[in-house]
Amino acid sequence: MTMNAELDAPMTQTRPKDKGRKPAMRIPVATVALWVICAAWTVLVIVPLLILFVYSFFSTEYFQTIYEPSLETWKGLFASGRWEVTLRTLRIALTVTLIELAIGFPFALWLAKGARSQMARAVFLALLTIPFFLDLSSRTIVWRAILGQNGLINTVLMSTGITDAPLDWLLYSEFSVHFGMIPALFPPMVLPIYMAIILIDDTLIEASNDLGATPAQTLWKVIVPLSLPGVMAGFVFTLGPALAAWVEPGMLGGGFVNLLSSSIESAYTALRYPVVAALSAFVIGLLLLILAVMALILRHLGGARLALRR
Repeated sequence: MTMNAELDAPMTQTRPKDKGRKPAMRIPVATVALWVICAAWTVLVIVPLLILFVYSFFSTEYFQTIYEPSLETWKGLFASGRWEVTLRTLRIALTVTLIELAIGFPFALWLAKGARSQMARAVFLALLTIPFFLDLSSRTIVWRAILGQNGLINTVLMSTGITDAPLDWLLYSEFSVHFGMIPALFPPMVLPIYMAIILIDDTLIEASNDLGATPAQTLWKVIVPLSLPGVMAGFVFTLGPALAAWVEPGMLGGGFVNLLSSSIESAYTALRYPVVAALSAFVIGLLLLILAVMALILRHLGGARLALRR
């Protein structure tokens, strides 16, 4: 009887009382990843830049850094003719960047929309990425054998009778510095533009052609506006290294083409670290100023284009 009564009795389950307990908060994985990236960016980029900026307000005396706030480093930054060096650096960097853009945009357009063979596209993309795996010094020193007085170009010119003497301005001049920087900075300009153009839907180009637009109108009103993010990225990736380039001026300029990077190297060799920090901060400021001007120009052009459409 006892066992039957126990079996017939209703089974009840006792659960802990959790009326006052709040559900646990679950943080999305994307949020955690974003915070990790922001923390890494702060530690690896922002903090070093702040240290660089703070270090520029120290001074140097007898090869020793004086850790006292001072404006002497910034006051003497351009006291020894560095304005001319700054203008030369800006001129060369902007010239190289514009040449890269003039050459790189048509090449990226052909590679993204004109190359019909996938094999040819893969080969050219591989050729564009190979320089990233090679040392810049080893790539630059080759141009000395090509541009020198006994180099390939002068040998061909004299053997064909075009010139009677070797051309001295081919090496250790601004021409040689340009000549060395353009191939080195070609991939950083082309690859972002290529990625922007290849993402453009082909139906947009076909629709423009079906509506009677000429190839030039399609290029200017469809392809160029949609590829502007890639152009801006390529401009940044080219202008930044061009402003800070020191291998090409050192190896191809021969000491006759002084840029801000040459001044930074000289100050570093002389153990004048506050001067190095100030010059580096100045180069970063120049780059940010140029990018701000470009952003304003692009915004103005975009507003003018919208006004014309209305």
